Amino acid sequence: MHRKAFLAGAFALLAAGPAIAQAIPATVDQPVTITFYNYNLASAGIGAEATKKLVAEFMAANPNITVEGVPYSSADASRIQADLAAGLPVDLVQTVFSDLDFAVENFGAKALEDLVPADELAAHFEGMSPNGLKLGVLNGKTYGLAYTFSTPVLFYNADLFRAAGLDPDQPPKTWDAVKTAALSIKEKTGAMGFTGGIIGPGAADWLVQGVVRSNNGEVISRDRKTLKFAEPEAVEAVQMLRDLADAGAYENMDFNGALENMAAGKLAMYLQTSALQAGLVAGAKDKYELRASTMPSFGDKPTRPNNSGSALTIHTADPIKQRAAWELMKFLTSKHGYTVITSEIGYLPLRTDIVTDPQYLAGWVAEHPLVQPNLEQLSRLEPWDPMPGPNYRQIVKTMMDAVEMAVFGGADVQPTLADAAANAQALMP
Repeated sequence: MHRKAFLAGAFALLAAGPAIAQAIPATVDQPVTITFYNYNLASAGIGAEATKKLVAEFMAANPNITVEGVPYSSADASRIQADLAAGLPVDLVQTVFSDLDFAVENFGAKALEDLVPADELAAHFEGMSPNGLKLGVLNGKTYGLAYTFSTPVLFYNADLFRAAGLDPDQPPKTWDAVKTAALSIKEKTGAMGFTGGIIGPGAADWLVQGVVRSNNGEVISRDRKTLKFAEPEAVEAVQMLRDLADAGAYENMDFNGALENMAAGKLAMYLQTSALQAGLVAGAKDKYELRASTMPSFGDKPTRPNNSGSALTIHTADPIKQRAAWELMKFLTSKHGYTVITSEIGYLPLRTDIVTDPQYLAGWVAEHPLVQPNLEQLSRLEPWDPMPGPNYRQIVKTMMDAVEMAVFGGADVQPTLADAAANAQALMP
């Protein structure tokens, strides 16, 4: 371990306090203030207003609890690390799933089983998707409660499909079909065929994991000790992406470019998180018909979609603040909370029963068919594996850079991934 990383982790642990489980009080019967580190608050277009609305509603219903929202970037946990080292209160965090291991080992995230009475925890978990609950489990305990998450959704422009003589009621279900449709649309309409938030500037590794898994591969072993993204199944999955790019079916563009071209009706298909749904719907309004389908498969192999997004993690060692943070967690992941999160942001509801409940999401779902592929994939949802150790971000970057070079950089796929896997393995704990 690098000395700098070791010292930063040590300071964070000291700031977080000793990892001793304490029983939290049954209620908050005195005024208390908690901080809520939230990356949606830092993203005006992706859920900031919905988050503020929910927090305001919670405080109105819980007058003893004041919640101070702290915007931070999901791409960089340095704000949290710095605040912990400075002794500032970090009470509740919206933790991106890829940071979960680091949050437990370095930021003092608490297991809910160690804080909340078992019957109370079971009562709150009742009705939640079992696959969704697994997303925040590490080493057999629930350190994170799934909050804002989704599966990969293939958004597509139905008008471009029609213009190319394709049936928009039969969207591509396999990667071969994506290639065929993209090239046909490109030839007959001049529009771009396909892009995805799989690789490139700003891309996280969740989609890479889902693509590789859907070819029966893995990027890391189940015991989280060995990197596997250079094994044959993973190489084959990346080679498929390379073939799409070489054929001209897969456009190389960054996050903003993809959004802009999709909004302008110049891009036919876009594989991304459903968190972008509201923005894509707004961009397509009065321009073209936007539809959505499930993640493409490798032939007849079942897809293994994994999640993007975040979990809620409790970091404070103060029992009163822990109870206050748990009360906020319960509110945000209640039936009402998930109704707001799904309808106003676009993420999946962890409570699937509200989808057909007229008191909650039934009416909205009927009017917004784009959510259906996301709901369908929930039954096959697998966790976004966080890389272990203090070098987890560098491990991810090494893998992602190699995949990008193999797909768009002209590098040979297998040796590029093999070299990257060897270098990344050296960074593993």
